[in-house]
Amino acid sequence: MKKCGRSLLGLLILFLVPLLASAQEKTPPPKVLVIMREYLKPGKAGFAHEKTESAFVQAFSRAKWPTNYLGMTSLSGKSRALFLTFYDSFDAWDKDTAAVAKNAALSAAIDRATVADGELLDSLDQGVFVYEDEFSVRPKYADVAHRRLMEIVVFHVRPGHFAEWSELAKMVAVGYEKSVPDAHWACFHSIYGGSDGAYIFLTALKSGSEIDANAQQGKQFEAAMGEDGLKKLSQLEAASVESSESQLFSFNPKMSYVSDEWIKAEPDFWKPKAAAPAAKPATEKPTQ
Repeated sequence: MKKCGRSLLGLLILFLVPLLASAQEKTPPPKVLVIMREYLKPGKAGFAHEKTESAFVQAFSRAKWPTNYLGMTSLSGKSRALFLTFYDSFDAWDKDTAAVAKNAALSAAIDRATVADGELLDSLDQGVFVYEDEFSVRPKYADVAHRRLMEIVVFHVRPGHFAEWSELAKMVAVGYEKSVPDAHWACFHSIYGGSDGAYIFLTALKSGSEIDANAQQGKQFEAAMGEDGLKKLSQLEAASVESSESQLFSFNPKMSYVSDEWIKAEPDFWKPKAAAPAAKPATEKPTQ
C-alpha cells in the first residue's frame, strides 16, 4: 500500500471530528467488530445488489434473529459494500455462528441468497477487530441509528513502533477530549483477516455538512496543543505510521438488518412505508 501524504493529525482533523453530537449518549461499542467487504463487479452495484442483499435481511427477519448488522455502500474508492456486526465477546460471535449453522431453515435461506449475491461480486473478505478504548474519544454507539454516513480512516503502524503509535494516538485523543467538546470516534485494532498493525477509526456522521465544518474543530485542537505539542505529534507520526487512507460510506437501510430500537428511532429511514399504488384512471363510457 502506498503511503498517504496526509498525516495522522491532518486526517483526524478532516475526517474524525463529527459535529452536533448527542452529548448525553456515551455508550461505547461492543468489544468485537466483524466487517465483511463485498467488492462489486462493474455495473452490479445499486438496485441489483440491494435486491440480492434484501434476501439476507428477509431471512434473518423471518427467523427473528437476535444479532443485527449494518450495511453501507462506498462513496469513495472501489465499488463495494461493508457489513458491520458487533459482538460483546469472541465467545458471543462463536455462539452466533454456531446457532446459524444449526438453524436449517435460516442456513438454507442464506445459502440461496449467497448464490444469487455471488453473481454480482468480484471478491469478498472479512476482518475481525477489537475495540481500543484508550484511542477512542466519546464513542456514541447507540446514536449511530440517527446517522447516515460513516468515515473510516485506517492507519498501518510500522513494525516495532507500537510505543510511538500509542503515544501519538493517546495524545490526539486527550487533546480532542479537552479542546473539542463535540469530538467523538471509535478505534478498533485488526486481529484477524488483515495486518496486525492496522487500526481503524470510525466516525458516524449525520450529513456531509459535518465534514465541511471540521476545519474549525481542527483549529481548536491545534491551538490547544500549541507549537511544541504539534511538533511532538509530527515526530511520533513520522516514526510510527507506515501508511494511511480514508474512505466514506453511506448507510443503506435495504442492506441492513437493524434492531427494533433503531427502527423506532428513525422509522422513515430504516423502514420507510411502501408508496401507495397509483390510482387507475377512470374508464370513460363509450359515446352513444
